[in-house]
Amino acid sequence: MEYTHLGRTGLTVSRLCLGTMNFGPHTDEPNAHAIMDAAHEHGINFFDTANVYGWGANKGLTETIIGNWFAKGGGRREKTVIATKLYGDMGEWPNEGRLSALNIRRAVDASLRRLQTDHIDLYQMHHIDRATPWEEIWQAMEVLTAQGKIIYVGSSNFAGWHIAQAQEAARARNFLGLTSEQSLYNLLERSIEREVVPAAQHYGLGLIPWSPLHGGLLGGVLRKEREGVRRTMGRSAETLEAKRDQLQAYEDLAAEVGHEPGDIALAWLLSRPAVTAPIVGPRTAEQLHAAVRALSLHLDQKTLDRLDEIFPGHRTAPEDYAW
Repeated sequence: MEYTHLGRTGLTVSRLCLGTMNFGPHTDEPNAHAIMDAAHEHGINFFDTANVYGWGANKGLTETIIGNWFAKGGGRREKTVIATKLYGDMGEWPNEGRLSALNIRRAVDASLRRLQTDHIDLYQMHHIDRATPWEEIWQAMEVLTAQGKIIYVGSSNFAGWHIAQAQEAARARNFLGLTSEQSLYNLLERSIEREVVPAAQHYGLGLIPWSPLHGGLLGGVLRKEREGVRRTMGRSAETLEAKRDQLQAYEDLAAEVGHEPGDIALAWLLSRPAVTAPIVGPRTAEQLHAAVRALSLHLDQKTLDRLDEIFPGHRTAPEDYAW
């Protein structure tokens, strides 16, 4: 396993982050525990979750599954850098969601109980809260840090200017502020290259891309369709039809260089500036083993250039808006 620092911090994390969103809704607890054990066997020490995972009436279930795994002992908690998130509503009453100081206090205590731990290594805001001032948010996070309940703070789904706002407000308080940003980023969706990536680089945030295979579309979807092992529905089907020619060119390139499409998509992300660790969210241990292959794949410049031709990015960011 390869390791790196999370942004400008001294925290060492694996170059792959284990996403746990499937734990509960799609992967039962015994299999989820087996996947987390397998992640440690591969050297993956960075796990990501959120208080709302489990969804619907089962919000909090994913954190509970992880907490039960920690409770097995064997150094599981000590070996894991655990990241969770708050923002989504956990109930129907006011102040059961968003980023008020009151909800931050309540949400962290609830996550700690479910995770069966005394601290959260990376506490992430799942979304910007446009109604709560940064003075309130940072004061609440400072209290949690002083209490030892959290160590680092991260963001998720923030725009570049949100990151700038947050960091300048933290700077005025002599507070570390954000250490990471978790964003949608993959070959099909490169819009964060315009401003989020430059902002992350400027402020020293580690980027944690979610949906690195864009819901499986970058994992060889056309070949799987032909083989009859995958049927795409809903929004994914609409994207597939709109991007079919690009995806065919991509899968042809993968066949030409002799690697699985999913491996190439992950290896490409690992080569991007500021990226700390793409989040892989396996439903099975076999899917986790497949994801780890990407760590040994080095894409040459010819292949990187061809990927840019198929999926154009934003090479002049953040000056895309100027000339």
